[in-house]
Amino acid sequence: MSPQERFQQQVCEDYAQWLARYRGLAPRTIAVRQARGQKLLAWLRERGTPAHLADLSVADLDAYLADQALTLRRSTRADLTCSLRDFLRYLYAHELITHDLAPTLLSPTIYAFERIPAALTPDEVQALLEQARHDRTPIGVRNYAILLLLATYGLRAGEVVRLRLEDIDWRNECLHVQHSKTGRATVLPLLAPVGEAILDYLREGRPTTEVREVFLRAQAPLQPFRQGSSLYSIVARRLTKAGIEPAGKRGPHTLRHARAISLLRASVPIKAIGDLLGHTVPAATAMYLKLATDDLRDVCLDIPTTGENMP
Repeated sequence: MSPQERFQQQVCEDYAQWLARYRGLAPRTIAVRQARGQKLLAWLRERGTPAHLADLSVADLDAYLADQALTLRRSTRADLTCSLRDFLRYLYAHELITHDLAPTLLSPTIYAFERIPAALTPDEVQALLEQARHDRTPIGVRNYAILLLLATYGLRAGEVVRLRLEDIDWRNECLHVQHSKTGRATVLPLLAPVGEAILDYLREGRPTTEVREVFLRAQAPLQPFRQGSSLYSIVARRLTKAGIEPAGKRGPHTLRHARAISLLRASVPIKAIGDLLGHTVPAATAMYLKLATDDLRDVCLDIPTTGENMP
């Protein structure tokens, strides 16, 4: 490792410790912000060294954001800008740069609930699960248990891949979930179909190993999935085999959104839905109201034509 790389690594490790100690952020958020800081320093090349970092300029940041914007969506650019502002505040507070550049970063405007999340219909969810249930290969048994967890509880993909054997309390019939975004823990009832699917995988599909994560990759070496995005291809392939063509994305979040909408249509309070999904603020759950437009139409009032029934 070169002196430049050692310096950049040390800066980002110190930054991560600062985020944990003084900002109290969740480990996943810290990892993302640390990685983004590391990426910026690496992009700067020789300008990301102790001798030149102090002279970091607005032009450097503009060039970096312009380079990154070529492959990022607007919402992702806004999130990246937020992360970089935080990193720049750290660098300035620790005298690694001479000027506070955080206020100079302009973020694209993001309107509340501007994006309607994709969601499967109840019939599509049922068809997906039925198609997966009939695959009795070890991989098929595993994938069915994964899909059932996603569809039943609306879990994030990362929460599924990090589920450990000790998180399943068979005696008390409950499931302990560590929410990946907030770090909070939730205890959920272990519903019979989910428990049976997991038990089926443990008995028939899961190889003997000392690894504690419930779900393992099929290819050697026998290891857990590295991250939640690993489940995208599993869901996408099963959707294709079931003949389902979603309007939007085809990953695990389509099942999470479908679960939220089904609960809304069952008149479950927003707060209860948010608790199940691991949300910490009502606004995170409220976005699903945009998908329940059919329900809103059922209670809307007709607009009278000009002169009709007017006082």
